[in-house]
Amino acid sequence: MAEIQRPGALYQQVAAAIREAILSGEFQPGAPLPSEAQLIERYKVSRPTVRNAVAALRAEGLIEVKHGKGSFVRSSGLPVLTIERRVSRSGADQFTTAHGETWKVVDGPSVYRTQTTAVTGPPLQLGEMEELFSCDRVLIDQATGARALHRILIPFATAEHVPGLSKGPDAEPEAIYSMLTKAGHKLWWHETVRARMPLPDERSALHIPDATPVLHTIRTAHGLYDLALILEELRIGADRAQLGYRITADKAAATRTTTA
Repeated sequence: MAEIQRPGALYQQVAAAIREAILSGEFQPGAPLPSEAQLIERYKVSRPTVRNAVAALRAEGLIEVKHGKGSFVRSSGLPVLTIERRVSRSGADQFTTAHGETWKVVDGPSVYRTQTTAVTGPPLQLGEMEELFSCDRVLIDQATGARALHRILIPFATAEHVPGLSKGPDAEPEAIYSMLTKAGHKLWWHETVRARMPLPDERSALHIPDATPVLHTIRTAHGLYDLALILEELRIGADRAQLGYRITADKAAATRTTTA
């Protein structure tokens, strides 16, 4: 191939050429990227230029680094796992979730005291610095090897009014739902999902490559008077999973009419 001859910084020119090779299918998804020596020979540039070009493409998410193996073209296929975000009920106070059916705990549960933040306070209808129990788990999907971080936050006020909860904040979500129901709550749930770049400890725990966002779900369980009772967080690499939801139609709110 001829030398790069385009406007702009040289590493940007090399990055553009490699990008074209990826998008055209010359460098196949999931395949190893040519070695530094091969890229130097191909584009007639220096080693630092190639390294800067590859770093730029990693930041874009086109290339991932597998430690000990090298750089690979990121796969453009669908995520390997669909997480069904359902809660099923059988009997008066028995619940099941996809979390309970398909995941194995590989680290935890780890219980500690913490406080609400600007992120966790509003869904719990609390201000910042309110006292909570937190229970963390690292999960793995046994079929695909995908890892997830699961956290339950229980306000002290909830634990105080639900028999057994203050002594068992490490219970599985389904068991906590049962405790809440037995305490007189008719449960419903609200969930939000956002994509963001992971923190370093999240990336390490989830075993996800560079430049890969995480899907971060926040689910709150509500009870009497629509009070927020507990909060659950699930974090998983967006390259590994997608979320699935069953949607049913709510009854339309009754409209009020007035007469003159």
